[in-house]
Amino acid sequence: MIWLPLTLLAFAAGVLLQLRVRSPLANPTLIATLVAAAGLLLTRTGYPQYQEQVRPLTALLAPAVVALAVPLYQQRALLARQWQALLVGGLLGTAVGVTTDTLLSRALNLGPDAERSLITAPATSPVALQLAQFTGAPAELAATLAVLSGLMGALLLPPFLTLIGVRHPLARGIAIGSMAHGVGTARAREEGSTTGAASSIGMGLAAVLVTLVVALLSGQG
Repeated sequence: MIWLPLTLLAFAAGVLLQLRVRSPLANPTLIATLVAAAGLLLTRTGYPQYQEQVRPLTALLAPAVVALAVPLYQQRALLARQWQALLVGGLLGTAVGVTTDTLLSRALNLGPDAERSLITAPATSPVALQLAQFTGAPAELAATLAVLSGLMGALLLPPFLTLIGVRHPLARGIAIGSMAHGVGTARAREEGSTTGAASSIGMGLAAVLVTLVVALLSGQG
């Protein structure tokens, strides 16, 4: 069982690199993903075998969904003071994320599995994984695309927001969190505690809103 320790070591190496190199590319999730993907390709190991060996990590995704309530509770004072701006920002950010992913799948003429998986990509990967049973998307693909969505958002959103003149920490945080969830929140915390707090709220709101959208679409609401 080499894949579980390899994945953990790659992530730990990414954390150490992030402490030394102040670059969006020094992202632990990105580094662990690249290392694991390279290892699978070099050894010609199928994903089902990898998935079986890292099952202990996958089992932690369900508690991670519940843990999304923690940042919302911790930042309840900020949420109470700025709830209107944060709610509108979270709604708009999530809507932009869902719309962009939907248009992207159609522009690239992706298959139905990828299209259904992209519906939940703006939510964090544990949520996307749990919602896959309602969207009909392959669970692994839904979680993978959610991670990729977060990585791309963490890399591109901060410089884009700076380019268009968005500098307020609350605005930057809610935008990053609602579109790039956990990976983006880690990036937002590098800008300051207020940006990180707003991003945590955005991440939680995005998870709730995407869940509600899926519930409505699937007739579960």
